[in-house]
Amino acid sequence: MTAHTSLPRRAAAELIGTAGLLVVVIGSGLKAAELSPDAGVALIANSFVSAIGLGLIITLFGPLSGAHLNPVVTLASWWARRTGGERLGGREVLVYVVAQTAGAIGGAVLAEAMFGRTPGTFATQALDGGHLLVGEVIATAGLVLVIQGLGHIGRDRLVPAAVAAYIAAAIWFTSSGSFANPAGTIGRSFSDSFTGIAPGSLPGFVAAQLLGGILGLALAAFLYGTRAKDAAAPEVTESREPEPPAGVGPDRTAYQAVG
Repeated sequence: MTAHTSLPRRAAAELIGTAGLLVVVIGSGLKAAELSPDAGVALIANSFVSAIGLGLIITLFGPLSGAHLNPVVTLASWWARRTGGERLGGREVLVYVVAQTAGAIGGAVLAEAMFGRTPGTFATQALDGGHLLVGEVIATAGLVLVIQGLGHIGRDRLVPAAVAAYIAAAIWFTSSGSFANPAGTIGRSFSDSFTGIAPGSLPGFVAAQLLGGILGLALAAFLYGTRAKDAAAPEVTESREPEPPAGVGPDRTAYQAVG
């Protein structure tokens, strides 16, 4: 996130980015189900396209807002005090979460309309059961750990590719299909499709995702402790250069970084 990007522009980036993500996820699911009756083939296509789309969206909107696209990521960034070197205040967190949720709902409605379906129809696919909630906890904890871990070791530039790869894998290795995003989960309840989730299943999934976010933060703190780039930040001290010869000009002050 750039230091000079205003909050309205960052909110717009989160709204548009999250809307785009839901268009990709739901749209690819609708297309896959349309082209193949095989659920496995449809899931391969959906996970592949979702990963590509997610990576591109993070790359595009990351310099503007950090491309959180996810309330759990926003809350984790606020808690860990890491958003590209800047801090999110409570008001900014609220604006981000509202923008993400509105964007997710808008993206779901847009995807439905794009495929000639009735927009705003709630999903009927109930996702109940403790094993699915465990899957969501694991999926979300892993996502937060990937993002926080890369930040701790100073590899933030790898986040777009790493997050995309993780989500593509987590769609397959978790029992829940790795929603791992409260805003995205709410948005997907507006699509009665292959990728939808019934509104009645939302409370359990969102609670599991929030718990997973806490677990991911705890794991990152336990494994990495203080962020590497923060711990290694040089101490800035002031020192004087030798006085220049008379007539050359005023004294100059040099700042040296001492490890």
